Amino acid sequence: MEKAKVYFTKKIAPETVVDMFKVLGVDLPGKVAVKVHSGEAGNQNYLHPEFMRPMVEYVKGTMVECNTAYGGERNATDKHRRLLADHGWVKYFDVDLLDAEGPDMVLPVPNGKVLRENLVGKDLANYDSMLVLSHFKGHLAGGYGGALKQLSIGCASTVGKCLIHSGGLETDQNVVWSRMAPDEVFGDCMADAAASVVEYFKGKIAYVSMMCNLSVDCDCCAVAEDPCMADIGTLSSLDPVALDRACLDLIYQSKDPGRDHFIQRVESLHGAHTIDAAAALGFGTKDYELICLD
Repeated sequence: MEKAKVYFTKKIAPETVVDMFKVLGVDLPGKVAVKVHSGEAGNQNYLHPEFMRPMVEYVKGTMVECNTAYGGERNATDKHRRLLADHGWVKYFDVDLLDAEGPDMVLPVPNGKVLRENLVGKDLANYDSMLVLSHFKGHLAGGYGGALKQLSIGCASTVGKCLIHSGGLETDQNVVWSRMAPDEVFGDCMADAAASVVEYFKGKIAYVSMMCNLSVDCDCCAVAEDPCMADIGTLSSLDPVALDRACLDLIYQSKDPGRDHFIQRVESLHGAHTIDAAAALGFGTKDYELICLD
């Protein structure tokens, strides 16, 4: 596999996101699902709808999300819809809670290391292409959250999230996630699930990641640590594996005094294993060319 192109700028602004999508030179056909993180109630670090608005409007997309599988304000459709309104998403966009109603859509994972199927919100079937907008940051289970997390946990239904987090063990349709797989098994499952979404859209998918508000905690935390590092920039690619690897590499290369705290979170949970597992599945590569646009 030849090197993937990853584009980078130190700029971080709503218009920059559009510019970084344009540089990819692709048109997303048909009805476009724009995957974002809507932010848990109380979280101070998530990227607000005003930031995402120019990009969503540029592709004439529909913002999509899924319910969670843990306590909070996003684990049931009614609560999640209220929070989407409270956070302002419905003010600006058409919003589709993909798993608001069942049954879940089943995506095969024929070459998965752990999973043989991935359960996603059934409304995913209504879209022809996808734009993945990722707020790159830490994560309390995966070490970090980026494009691969958005593809896997982000697109999974509540039951699908349980399946991924538990290493394929929790399959009861009424279950709320209660067990956590070992770090590397969890990473394998995230890679398996991400592969199924990439295959589903078959090249009609693009990625932009914003490296700002760099907390060690995810936007799914109601009580999250404040950012520990200065903002780094905006990146884009057609390869989610290369994109996540490039983002992590920029963390490691940073001279910011907070980088060690961020790296400790990633390494303590074997976060880079997800990237390795995804590369092993062949839907992306860790070998990339970083193209700086500043």
